[in-house]
Amino acid sequence: MPPIKNPEVRGSPMPPEAETSSSAFLSVERRGAVALLHLARPEKRNALNDALITALGAFFAAPPEGVRVAIVAGHGAHFSAGLDLSDITEKDATAGMFHSRLWHRAFRQIAEGTLPVIAVLHGAVIGGGLELASACHVRVAERSAYYALPEGQRGIFVGGGGSVRLPRLIGLSRMTDMMLTGRVFSAEEGQTIGLSNYLVEDGAGLALALDLAAKVAANAPLTNFAVLHALPRIAEADREGGFLAETLMAGISVADQEAKARLHAFLEGRAAKIAP
Repeated sequence: MPPIKNPEVRGSPMPPEAETSSSAFLSVERRGAVALLHLARPEKRNALNDALITALGAFFAAPPEGVRVAIVAGHGAHFSAGLDLSDITEKDATAGMFHSRLWHRAFRQIAEGTLPVIAVLHGAVIGGGLELASACHVRVAERSAYYALPEGQRGIFVGGGGSVRLPRLIGLSRMTDMMLTGRVFSAEEGQTIGLSNYLVEDGAGLALALDLAAKVAANAPLTNFAVLHALPRIAEADREGGFLAETLMAGISVADQEAKARLHAFLEGRAAKIAP
């Protein structure tokens, strides 16, 4: 299919062409080293059904060669209003458990896969949509974003890994409050409690995400691997185990040939210094 022209990003190494593909519920656009994924059910507020979850899992299980960062966003007015309830209305307990495990597998491919993933959040970020956002590594929120976990009011429980990931972001007491009372957090409140890393004006989220993705893609691959896979385990390890894992990862990274080249470039004045 014909490329989309001139998707230029400030400070990005991306070429001036983009490739696109799509499935029934997920559109994928390739911009150099960055893959831009859009949830594509705007008429359903991007409610997550089995087909969309399966498509997400399949993409992150085998990303295209050369892609180094992914961005997940939503078409239309919302990121995602959560689980498509029609998927579970008639399920028995066994089918419900397998359904949850489908989500776990897909979101684990995001959280523990090979790509750093940036989420762009706007409008509803509710239920399963918030679980999806929490599986991503960096979250950019627009001021229209709002967050809720209405499972308690629906008579169900989170099933996409939210009970594991969200307390680590916002604390157990806040998640308990959201589920028991139906409390809704605004974009500003979400930024304060840790649901987002960045807060921008409406319509500015994707531009910032692309800028961040360009920076992430420019990192050494081994460093990105360490941040995605070693850092979370070190953070949850016991103190001495964490120190040992850090030591091992530090030793491996120093021996990497790309690290050596980057260090020499800095010492020889060929690499930019950090500035405020």
